[in-house]
Amino acid sequence: MSVSPSTPAPASVSVSAQVPTQAELLDFVRRSAADAELIASLPLDPEGRTWVRLEGPGGSEAWLIGWPPGTGTGWHDHADSVGAFTTAAGELKENSLAVRLPSDGWRTLELTEGVDRERRLPAGKGRSFGNHHVHEVLNDSTEEHAVSVHAYYPPLPQIRRYSRTGQVLRLEHVERPEDWQ
Repeated sequence: MSVSPSTPAPASVSVSAQVPTQAELLDFVRRSAADAELIASLPLDPEGRTWVRLEGPGGSEAWLIGWPPGTGTGWHDHADSVGAFTTAAGELKENSLAVRLPSDGWRTLELTEGVDRERRLPAGKGRSFGNHHVHEVLNDSTEEHAVSVHAYYPPLPQIRRYSRTGQVLRLEHVERPEDWQ
């Protein structure tokens, strides 16, 4: 089940009128993740991720996301958007690539050894990232839901989805905003 209201839910944090930096996005998601009332307002589903859109700073796109045990995003990037996310409850794991991929014109890439990174993000921990950041986010708990807050600027123009077998990364498809809003 997915929850996605047509009107963004207000976050209890101020919204800036300027183009937000990665640091400002990270500050926003951290403050939002610390808002116990906001976090408790997210309906959780044992079968699938749930989400509610928030008012992000400076026209950014922001989401409150619930992760049932064993769920994840799969490998993806956020195209030209920069972003940040913070775990509000539970723990998330992020696998990422420490390499900048070409933005267009390829379907399959062989990754070199040593580009894989793993981060554990318990409640209260988060990170920001630049554009074309390829990662997957997972709740690998077998028992506990996780909840997180995410923000992106500019609002996501697309999400590129990848599959990975060993060191081979393959572009599978591109999603546009109408696919998730």
